[in-house]
Amino acid sequence: MYINFTVMRKVTVHIINHKALGLLRELESLQLIQLDKSTKEHKKIISKNWIAPFEGLMHKQPLEALDQQLQELRNGWE
Repeated sequence: MYINFTVMRKVTVHIINHKALGLLRELESLQLIQLDKSTKEHKKIISKNWIAPFEGLMHKQPLEALDQQLQELRNGWE
C-alpha cells in the first residue's frame, strides 16, 4: 500500500535575473511547484516600474526645440 503525503513548504525567492521567473512558471506548469498569487501580482508591479530609472532624464520642451535638436543630430551625420 502506497500513501502519498504532500507536504507544502513556503519559501521566499529573490529573483536576480528575469529568466528565473520564466523557469519558475515552467515548474508550476509541470505541477512541481505552486506560485503564490502575491508572486504573480508582484510581477505586475515590477513591469509597471520599469520606467523608474529613466524618470527625470528628459525635460519638457517645446516641439520646435526638439525638432531643431533632431535636425542638428541628423546634420552631424552627413
